[in-house]
Amino acid sequence: MERLLEAERWMRQALRDLDAARNSVTSGNFEWACFQAQQATEKAVKALIYGLGRGAWGHSVLELLEGIRDVYGDVDAMLSCARELDRHYIPSRYPNAYESGYPALFYDEETAGRAIKCAEVIVKWVREKLGELGLKI
Repeated sequence: MERLLEAERWMRQALRDLDAARNSVTSGNFEWACFQAQQATEKAVKALIYGLGRGAWGHSVLELLEGIRDVYGDVDAMLSCARELDRHYIPSRYPNAYESGYPALFYDEETAGRAIKCAEVIVKWVREKLGELGLKI
């Protein structure tokens, strides 16, 4: 039962992060929205991993999902979105990820929309899997 409590903690924060990403789009902070979408997804997948009674380490959504492929055969359907989100982990925050300028110059509403859509797809999938484990969030 403790594993489900830990999963719930992570999932609740994931949902808040996803809401924050949507709010960042509304404010025009597109680079931040992309990072928040990645964070929401990372935390959601970690919630599922904790729900399985496993440990979760790292920040790559792709690698976290690949780590549960042995349990969920349908995880491959999430990998394209995981790649999209992982692309935003560093460049959305650090100016030295670019030759010149700063992250806000390289992000727009379309990019943020794609990131949020990918986050929504994976978060929905995670919620379904957590429901199968007995955790309804």
